Amino acid sequence: MVSIGERKLHVYEQGSGPVAVVFEAGIAASSLSWSLVQRPVAEFARTISYDRAGFGWSDGAGSHATAADAAQDLGRMLDAVVGQERVILVGHSFGGLITRVFQQQRPERVAGLVLVDPVIRAEWKGMSAERTAMLGRGVMLSRRGATLARLGIVKMALKLLTSGNQKIPKMLAKLSAGRGASVTDRLVGEVRKMPKESWPAIAQHWSEPESFAAMARNLEGLPVSVTQLDEQQLLGTLPLRIVSSGKALGGRPNPEHVQDAAMSEQGQCVVAAEAGHWVQLDAPELVVAAIREVLQIVG
Repeated sequence: MVSIGERKLHVYEQGSGPVAVVFEAGIAASSLSWSLVQRPVAEFARTISYDRAGFGWSDGAGSHATAADAAQDLGRMLDAVVGQERVILVGHSFGGLITRVFQQQRPERVAGLVLVDPVIRAEWKGMSAERTAMLGRGVMLSRRGATLARLGIVKMALKLLTSGNQKIPKMLAKLSAGRGASVTDRLVGEVRKMPKESWPAIAQHWSEPESFAAMARNLEGLPVSVTQLDEQQLLGTLPLRIVSSGKALGGRPNPEHVQDAAMSEQGQCVVAAEAGHWVQLDAPELVVAAIREVLQIVG
């Protein structure tokens, strides 16, 4: 547990090397989401994963919810763990946006970037009525989840689910979330791709009301978060790899990812043709290869 002032963040380190590889999770994920990537990368580099405020083992942070807020926490954590050394940042989804915002805040600290299917900013700017309603449902379901966690219902459902009982947790999800049950099913599917030994910890985290409250705050702040990046600021010669999910686009990378890769003279966009949004779970070897490439460039 690393102090960043009045709060503490949970940090997990593996491996050794002159340049640290730092993992930034998605919008409602924890350090455990990097399990299939951090372990092999730790065989050739120092690795650091951590839990953002309100998730995993880390303390909550009240209204602390935008990408810029998270980037400031990231900086405080790095100051405490690696001092003023430069690092390679690896960010998934919303975590990719956080790493970009941090790089603009403190460019001298970033030696390279690996973005794993980073959030599509255009989708959250000038949102349509349909997307606004979608985001509102996500916030509502997150708050409902916090209530269910306080009542112990989430803990019971997850315990049954991780023990192999599918019927009762699905019934509870439908009763509590309605159409949101399909989201629950997808999340459970992603969790099941992770090492089985991590399931009890994940279940414990999502039995805590603060995890759902933090997710609600992050979702509410998403339209502001996507405006906190200067879209016109070039990355010069910063080593950059973007690993884009190709499943939704028939094996093609998202055009925004291709454009972002072109912001650096040493930028490349690689497509994970068969992988969904959680590329680090569907094709961890591609993420590991991208990290190795950036590390070799950095030297």
